[in-house]
Amino acid sequence: MNNYNQLDNQVLLVDDEEEILATSKLALQIGGIRDVVTLSDSREVLPYLADNQVAVMVLDLTMPHVSGLEILAAVTRDYTHIPTIVLSANDDIATVVACMKLGALDYLAKPVSPARLLTAVRKDLELSRLASELYSLKRHLLTGKLDQPSAFAAIVTGNRKMKSLFQYMEVVAGSRQPIIVTGETGVGKELVAKAIHELSGCTGEFIALNVAGLDDLMFSDVLFGHKKGAFTGADQPREGLIARAAGGTLFLDEIGDLNEASQQKLLRLLQEREYYPVGSDLLRKSDAHFVLASNRDLQQRIADGTFRNDLYYRLCGHQVQVPPLRERKDDLPLLLEHFIRQEAESLGIPPPSYPKELIELLESYHFPGNIRELQGMVSDAVPRSKSRMISQEPFRQAISADSRALLPPAARSAAADASLQNKLEGVWGHFPTLHEAEDLLINSALQAAKGNQGIAASMLGLKRQTLNVRLRVKRGTY
Repeated sequence: MNNYNQLDNQVLLVDDEEEILATSKLALQIGGIRDVVTLSDSREVLPYLADNQVAVMVLDLTMPHVSGLEILAAVTRDYTHIPTIVLSANDDIATVVACMKLGALDYLAKPVSPARLLTAVRKDLELSRLASELYSLKRHLLTGKLDQPSAFAAIVTGNRKMKSLFQYMEVVAGSRQPIIVTGETGVGKELVAKAIHELSGCTGEFIALNVAGLDDLMFSDVLFGHKKGAFTGADQPREGLIARAAGGTLFLDEIGDLNEASQQKLLRLLQEREYYPVGSDLLRKSDAHFVLASNRDLQQRIADGTFRNDLYYRLCGHQVQVPPLRERKDDLPLLLEHFIRQEAESLGIPPPSYPKELIELLESYHFPGNIRELQGMVSDAVPRSKSRMISQEPFRQAISADSRALLPPAARSAAADASLQNKLEGVWGHFPTLHEAEDLLINSALQAAKGNQGIAASMLGLKRQTLNVRLRVKRGTY
């Protein structure tokens, strides 16, 4: 009878005293726990659990009809995934031990303060969430299937690493914890965020904001809104994006660029789900689902002293790392065909075909701009095609324009290293001649291009005829 179908945050309060139920429910709702159900008749508890998803139960021990101990024993037997907190005016050691042996996770003596109750329920909600996610993750890994493949329709891929990422996204999307999407520029982080929004079951809007370049006042104004007269020019009150995202998802992109003051406000929003509109002393609550993104190395930013440690640890619970295009080059044919169709449709022309050598050319490229760069190449090449076949020339020109991007990151950094001379001498045993260096470059380019001289020439920034002449000279056949 263990039900882990979907992560739920419902808290069930069971007590025969209506006044305690009312004050406890209010305390939890003020603390940001919205889904709270109360039952005053203990006979209704087990039928309710059979038909509803409950994340945490708070159970009075002494009640008429069915005692709290009887209910606790049944829950431990049939609903092991529901953490139970016992409330009782009797706090003797024997009673506490008996409850713990029956499976209670916590024991609170009446009267319990609202803050103590809220802390206990939040802790057990977190345990329930982790147990549910672990169960879902195991099930996904065992079946290898997606529950909601339609949520990923906008992400073009057949890559195994991406499919594993989708499985993880299905598990964590329903969490009330923030989710951070990381990856290089151009990998499609916003598409991933939209998929998480669809998977989450949120009924509200998907609201996106790129926070790069925003100072603290602008960040606060756009996100939280302002009251009339808050600052010069604030002639009318304005609702912030966080209010528009109520019941939906707020996606904040490039959070690695936020300044210190804005980071502090974001941390409070994520932890307490509270904020103040600019110029207002009226505290507001948010029930938005938070998805954040960065192309920065946040741990390096922490080391540099430009990103808060506590904010990072608040974010890193659920991290979706989107791989760069160079790590999923098996997706190149799918992406190329997708962007060709997309561009042709926007131009109102039939989609042109492409030579098979084009895939080999693209596979030889490092794609520092990732999928966005490939899309830009296709957008340039399709209108320039003179026939039903796309020319490789626009792609060659784009690749040749930044030959350093063809090298892996380690090689690019080595090119700027002051000890480059020592490294070169370590390879040849002496500083190489121009002829030796040219031979190495040509051989390396041919190897990377799998012997295709046209692709190798593009990598070297040469015309094919020029490379052909150099190869003939090298072989002594010219």
